[in-house]
Amino acid sequence: MSTVPSSRPTPPDSTPGDFKTVLGVRFFVGTIEAATDRALAGGLVVAPSGPGLAVDLVHSPAYREALTTADLAITDSGWMVLLWRLFTGETLPRHSGLKLIRAVLAREELKRAGAVFWVMPSADEDERNRAWLRAQGFAVTEEDVYIAPHYAPGPIHDEALLRRIEARGPRVVMLAIGGGVQERLGLGLRARLTSRPGILCLGAAIAFLTGGQVAIPVWADRFFLGWLFRLASNPRKFWRRYWDALRLAPLLWRWRERLPAAPRG
Repeated sequence: MSTVPSSRPTPPDSTPGDFKTVLGVRFFVGTIEAATDRALAGGLVVAPSGPGLAVDLVHSPAYREALTTADLAITDSGWMVLLWRLFTGETLPRHSGLKLIRAVLAREELKRAGAVFWVMPSADEDERNRAWLRAQGFAVTEEDVYIAPHYAPGPIHDEALLRRIEARGPRVVMLAIGGGVQERLGLGLRARLTSRPGILCLGAAIAFLTGGQVAIPVWADRFFLGWLFRLASNPRKFWRRYWDALRLAPLLWRWRERLPAAPRG
C-alpha cells in the first residue's frame, strides 16, 4: 500500500458564476488554479472534446452519464467555446486538458512514489511517458502503471484495474487513453473505489508533452489551434474525428443549455 497521505484538499467554495451548463453538462468556468484544486480533491474529472460532445454525448448512455454526473468538467473543446460565443454572445474561458495536466503535474506533492496511478494505452506509450515523467522528477514505477485492454462499448468494469488502484492507494488516477472510453472507465471506477482519488480523464494530454503526439505550443493551445497541429501531423488519423465535430454546431444551436435527446430505439 502506498504511503501517500490520504487527506484531500477541500475544493474552494463555489458560486453560481463558477459554472455554466452547456448541452446538459455543468462546466467549470473558474480559474485553472481553482480547477486544479478541485481535480486533486477527488472525484471524476472530464474534458470532453468537440467530437465527444457532438457524437458520444448523444449516442453513448455511459458517456452521457459520465459527463452529466462528473465532479468537474472543463471546457476542453475550443470549438464548443467558439460556437457558444457565436450563438449566445457569451464568452467562456477555455481550459484544455493540456492546460490542466500541466497545472496538475506542476504540483510537487504528486512527485512522491505512489501519488499518481497511470492507465496507459499501450506498452510503447507507457515506456515513453514514464521516461519523460522520471526526467521531470516523478517517482513512477511499474506498480504505478496499468496497460489498458481493449474495452467494448457500454459501461466498463475492469476488476484487475480496480484491484491495482485499491492496493496502491493513489491520490490521482490519470486515464491517458482515448476519449469516449476513458470517461466510461472513470465512471465505473468512481462508483466502486472505496477511496476517492481524483480520476482525471485527460486522454492524450500527456502525449503532447512526451512526444507521443505532435507538440502543441502554449500559444497554439491558447488560441484553440491544437486541433490544427494534430490534423497536420496525421490527417488520415484525425480528419474523421474533426469532421464529426462539425455536428456540434446544429446540436448546440438547438439545445443550448439543455441535454440533447437520445435517439429513439
